[in-house]
Order: sequence, then structure tokens, then C-alpha cells
Amino acid sequence: MERKRKMNKKAIFFDIDGTLLDHDKALPASTKQAVMQLKEDGHFVGIATGRAPFMFESLRKELGIETFISFNGQYVVHEGTPIVRNALDQGELEQLIGFAREQQHPLVYMDHEGMRANTEEHQDIHAALNSLKFEHPSQDRDYYRKKPLYQTLLFCREGEEDAYKDTFPAFDFIRWHDVSTDILPAKGSKAKGIDAMVKQMGLDPEDVYVFGDGPNDVEMIQASKHGIAMGNSVPETKAVADFVTKDVSEDGVLHGLRHVGLLK
Repeated sequence: MERKRKMNKKAIFFDIDGTLLDHDKALPASTKQAVMQLKEDGHFVGIATGRAPFMFESLRKELGIETFISFNGQYVVHEGTPIVRNALDQGELEQLIGFAREQQHPLVYMDHEGMRANTEEHQDIHAALNSLKFEHPSQDRDYYRKKPLYQTLLFCREGEEDAYKDTFPAFDFIRWHDVSTDILPAKGSKAKGIDAMVKQMGLDPEDVYVFGDGPNDVEMIQASKHGIAMGNSVPETKAVADFVTKDVSEDGVLHGLRHVGLLK
């Protein structure tokens, strides 16, 4: 019986915004119950997000999860221990900071413990971070010199990041808000973070399930044998999914888990 239970153990990774959390950034009761049931049934549950670890600490505590892929794969933690640390190149970042200054585009520097802005107050920083229920960070122009950064936020309008893409190939630029784009080390992704976790845990890729909704979930859903897109997903995420479940606000996580047979 114990052998059968071990063989049937699955690993399920969930995105946060639009997947675990609904459109109001709240955790639906059905989602919490589903996650708890997965764990009780002996399955492994992790988080795969573009957020920094400090931005979902309360969610991890509520769900009892200490294994996660953060910063879209740049900082990966297994049971509280970091196994991947892929920081932004400081030299390249310094050049980008100068370029952003010329364009009058503000930045927010992020490590795994906190974030600081390079300007005292800016309406675009307020707008973007308020959408995640976070306040404008305090100013520290030299924060990037003090510790490794895994992500920087660039605040500009859609299309304005194209000049950065052409100038700084060492970085990937992923838009997540009308006025904000993530700056990440090139060629990192949630998919690579999950792959590192799979190797760390000795999992069979056939036993890995992923749930997501955004453009930064496309690669991990495409790479997974069991990629589930939320009903509220962007079209490109739905296009590569093995299954499209209901909207996050319509018990989408629970419905998806039932469809793939992980819950009854």
C-alpha cells in the first residue's frame, strides 16, 4: 500500500495572480480547500510565480507551502532552502540604469527580501504596485549595489521597452502591467525553475502538473505533460494548454484538479 501511494504521488505547481488569487487578489475558499486536500492526499504542492518571495509570504503561511519558484525562475526554494539563485548582472544593470535615466523611466530594484525605488514618488509605480496591493517602496538609488537583485521593474508605456530589448540582450523584458515591465536575466523562466525542482526532488516529469494564466506561464504550461490554463488566461496561454479550466472566480482550480483526476 505504501509503495502504491509513493508511486502515485504528484507534484502540482500553481501561479499566484489569476490562478491561486482571484481578480481581487483574494484566495477563494474552494482553492484553499483543494490545496489542503492535495497535501492531505500525499501530493506535493508548490508555487511558480513572477512575484518576489516577500510578496507572497502570507499566502505561503496560509497554505503551508515553503517550496516555490519566484521571479519567474530566478530564485527557486525547496522546503525553505534556495537551490537556484540567478541574479541580474550588475555591470549590465548599471548601464541600463543610465539608459533609463535618459528616458526618464523610473525603476524598482528587487531582491528576495525587499524592494526599493530609485525615485521618491512616481504615479506609475503607485499604479502598478497598487494593483498587487503593495505600496510605493521607499527610495534607495544604490540598493542594486548592496545585494544581488533577481528582478528590476521598469516603468514605461507599452512599446517603450523595445529600445531596451535592442540595447540589453542580457535581460528579458516581460510586460505585466500597462505601465510596468519586469527586467530579468535572459532565458530564465518558470519552466526552468520547475525543471530544477524536478531534478532536486527526483520527480518523474510525467507526474508534474502546472496551473497558470499569464504570458509568463506559457513556457511552463507548454513544457509540462499536464498544463492547465485558467479560464481567465490570456489567449496565448490557452493556446498551449492541455486543458482550459474555469475562471479563477468560478472555482477554476478545483474544476481543473477534478478534470485531471487529482481530486474527486
